[in-house]
Amino acid sequence: MRKPLLLIVLIFLAGLARATDPVPERFTFEEPHMGTKFRIVLYAVDKDQAEKAAKAAFARVAELNRIMSDYLDDSELMLLCKKAGGDPAPVSPDLFNVLKKADEISRLTDGALDVSIGPVVRLWRKARRTGKLPDAEELKKALARVDFRKIKLDPNGRRVQLLLMGMLLDLGAIAKGYAADAAVQVLRQQGIRSALVAAGGDIAVSEPPPDTKGWKITIAGLKGGDDPDSRQILLSNAAVSTAGDLYQNVEIDGKRYSHIIDPKTGYGLLGRRSVTVIAPDGATADALDTAICILGMEQGVKLLESMKDVAGIIYFETPTGVEIRESKSFGKYSPGRDERK
Repeated sequence: MRKPLLLIVLIFLAGLARATDPVPERFTFEEPHMGTKFRIVLYAVDKDQAEKAAKAAFARVAELNRIMSDYLDDSELMLLCKKAGGDPAPVSPDLFNVLKKADEISRLTDGALDVSIGPVVRLWRKARRTGKLPDAEELKKALARVDFRKIKLDPNGRRVQLLLMGMLLDLGAIAKGYAADAAVQVLRQQGIRSALVAAGGDIAVSEPPPDTKGWKITIAGLKGGDDPDSRQILLSNAAVSTAGDLYQNVEIDGKRYSHIIDPKTGYGLLGRRSVTVIAPDGATADALDTAICILGMEQGVKLLESMKDVAGIIYFETPTGVEIRESKSFGKYSPGRDERK
């Protein structure tokens, strides 16, 4: 009878230990990075653990900004661009990985995502400051340097070659999602199981908060957070990203241009639209939402439904109102789904 009694005692002690474990507390931290506000929400046993973990995560984001920023002349990205038209150059694992992911999405979307859009983006940044459209001849010259197929990646030597002189890369459509992923990974390494990292419209999450099924995230419609067309999702160990013209646009000659530029025309998108993508990782979600804004409603939904573990919702303003389309798998992320079964 000793063995069963011993087993009962061990089970009781294990249960007692769990009952006396510290209950994780919720902590929130914010810092400016990558031209936006990064917010970290995490659950930790105490303030010291939370602050240490958040500090490490923000340091990782800052490191990635030094690698991928096109605003810093000495970033790794800009140093690579200065070698455009020359020999292949070795790059860091982070820069290679994000360029590899961008290449995958570019090929999947027939160039709707194109990180070589940098020369055109520079012209539109000037347009937003001056309120004048880019000069047609300058725009034509800039477009001649835009072609993702001219970015040659060598995985064996982890080298990158920009085949066209004057190529200028812009990772604005993928870098923040990649950074959110990286921050979540650092938090895991710091012993934080439940965390959310938000970088503007890009969010990556790990395990759900204690005693919940997932992180509650609101997807705004075309009018923002109070829009009756907004949706709420539950997310864990995944990412969600939204792209649109709600906060970034410029009106010139009575037309509203989005900051999202069509690589084929060189012009900012016209017409209100918003695309939200749920994916296993932030880099994928970040890149896809931008591409789908350019592809449009029909192609966008078709693309979402062709990909494993990817879902999304698309809002487009039309002459008769707002058209909304969800991919077939989007509904499984809605709160209360299990309760309705």
